Amino acid sequence: MKNVKLGLRENWKAFLILVIVNAFVGGMVGIERSIFPKFAETEFGMTSKSAILSFIIAFGISKAIANYFSGFLANKYGRKNILVLGWMIALPIPFILIYANSWNWVVFANILLGISQGFTWSSTVVMKMDLVGPKNRGLAMGINEFAGYVAVGLFAFLSCFVAQKYGITPYPFYIGILLSILGILFSIFLVKDTSIFVEKEQETNSNQNLDNLFLETTFKHKTLSSVTQAGFINNLNDGMIWGLLPIILLSASFSLDKIGIITAVYPAVWGFGQLFTGKMSDNFSKKEMLFWGMFIQGIAIFALPFYTSFWIIVFLAAILGLGTALVYPTFLNTIASNTAPNQRAEIIGIFRLWRDFGYAFGAFISGILADIYGVEIAVYFIAVLTLISSIIIKIRMPK
Repeated sequence: MKNVKLGLRENWKAFLILVIVNAFVGGMVGIERSIFPKFAETEFGMTSKSAILSFIIAFGISKAIANYFSGFLANKYGRKNILVLGWMIALPIPFILIYANSWNWVVFANILLGISQGFTWSSTVVMKMDLVGPKNRGLAMGINEFAGYVAVGLFAFLSCFVAQKYGITPYPFYIGILLSILGILFSIFLVKDTSIFVEKEQETNSNQNLDNLFLETTFKHKTLSSVTQAGFINNLNDGMIWGLLPIILLSASFSLDKIGIITAVYPAVWGFGQLFTGKMSDNFSKKEMLFWGMFIQGIAIFALPFYTSFWIIVFLAAILGLGTALVYPTFLNTIASNTAPNQRAEIIGIFRLWRDFGYAFGAFISGILADIYGVEIAVYFIAVLTLISSIIIKIRMPK
């Protein structure tokens, strides 16, 4: 234990490997991000917004449940083993999408994708926290989320480019085969388990253990519950953007390459911004960062239906990405700062359970509203929920 040292500089090699692995994780989601509404319409003749968004609902529910169990399983069986398991589950996904002959197979593939993402992304987050310790944890989370979400944006653009040039299927999904193979190989041969770093940090930790982790994280602990509701709403609006933004752009007669640019800008700004906002969360008020991040998101979403200009929509996508960048690493840094190391993996799992249920609820409610009242009403409703979330942060969360 004496030779174990916490810190980003002290463990930069192990940290860098996890950053690369998380980029592969983000890439698996990015492949679907910009092409799926067109994929649903072209390959399966689907036009119902709620039916198309069913793949996001399946993804969100399965990822949320996987997040919940990932913390418990990581503590019991080791972080690395859960990471490898997540990649093994990811391997058949692109093959299912290539050979799917009904929409049910697509939904099934996204259930697997959700489980895989829950295990892989949660594992890389917790392992990085283990390595760096309390100092520069926000920077570490910023780098982690930067890698994941820049990869989402990059592969959203790449899959759209490939689809435009070679067709909506199968070529974009070949990228997923490559990513899943690389993810498995890196995780098995290069990643090392980090449980021993948890024991080291526990020696000097001053946070008290919580009695009922689920109730405290969800309702009772003012800081943890404030962060949890904001995480839920953040991914709720992201589920709407994921499903409805390409539909909005298609209805405005944007070409696939322009849709690829717009849908890539949002996660790219989100990703790059976290290199700065992660470090900011180590030095500035986490409460203020969370409030302004959610508030900016709400304003940007509310403005979306008012414009059809390509460059204005690109600008709004960038603003939305900036707002999300302010909150994403700050969520994780705030939770880590308010929990004991030996409970951190499970509490993060509970937070991510609720956060990723936001994907499913956002896709479900926005799809229903879009079918009944139109896309604009769905967008306005999600914007208002996001603004309410920022007010809850302002009122309930302690400084």
